[in-house]
Amino acid sequence: MPSICRRDFVASAFLMATGLGSGNTFAGGFPGRPIRLIVPYGPGGGSDFVARLIAQKLTETAGWNVVVDNKAGASGLIGTDAAAKSAADGYTLFLADAAHATNAAMQPKMPFDPIRDFSPLTLVGSSPQLLVAHPSLPANSLRELLALPRARVREYGVGTPGQGSVPHLLYETLQRKTGMELVHVPYKGGSAALTDAVGGQVAMVINSVPACMPHIEAKRLKVLAIASATRHPKLPDVQTFSESVPGMVGSAWYGVMAPAGVPADLLQQLNAAIDKVLDLPDVKARLESSFVDPMPRGPQAFSKYLNEEIARWKSVVKETGVTINS
Repeated sequence: MPSICRRDFVASAFLMATGLGSGNTFAGGFPGRPIRLIVPYGPGGGSDFVARLIAQKLTETAGWNVVVDNKAGASGLIGTDAAAKSAADGYTLFLADAAHATNAAMQPKMPFDPIRDFSPLTLVGSSPQLLVAHPSLPANSLRELLALPRARVREYGVGTPGQGSVPHLLYETLQRKTGMELVHVPYKGGSAALTDAVGGQVAMVINSVPACMPHIEAKRLKVLAIASATRHPKLPDVQTFSESVPGMVGSAWYGVMAPAGVPADLLQQLNAAIDKVLDLPDVKARLESSFVDPMPRGPQAFSKYLNEEIARWKSVVKETGVTINS
């Protein structure tokens, strides 16, 4: 047996302890360096809130260094493409949302496959969309908005997180079913849209409850309608879209994915750690207070749900005739 000098032995022990040079397996335990959680939008939106909550709690409970990486643009496609093309080593995670399904329905060609290029870990929760407005808008509900003169309403802008997003498709459905036309203003994420609504640059915004609630509570914006099937117990005075336009329902949902090809043992470890975080009482309380309702967990439930969502939004796109330039 060849002899090993003390210097080589110490160097080898250091590499094993730190995980350097060991590929996807770390003798000292996974992870051996920071984990990146990509959010395909800018800071401040619903996806960013969910991602930062998970990252914070993974750091606190598992001792992992999880860093949120906001990569906004192209209705989430830029960040999603970056996640899809990341190394399949467990060090990149992706906070998917409903746009992962609507982009698949809207975009004829994408630089990635929303199914084959990702490994679903678990769904986190879902939250109904809200139609909110600047306080100066002369309507306090969707019903009152629909009653305004159409020529006047046509001058108002409605901001969404981007073309092909659930809010965009909700607006297109509303327009088709009621004939009410607004100026659609797509943003690179919901936060910028809400900021402009607060400042009066755009009259209305459709966005998820977690992103809207701070502005609603501070009375910077008011709620016109909620896109849930029934009135929400926490917003009992807010009418649903369906009360004025039957069948209009739309939610934001959030889930964690990894690039396809991550070893099964690492996927299992990542999923177990996230499950533990989602079971924490304070995390449940924060999600509940932000109107993020629990959803079925695990890779199989996520995969099934994603396929159903893609099929659903493809049907809506076909029905409305909306395009990415609408």
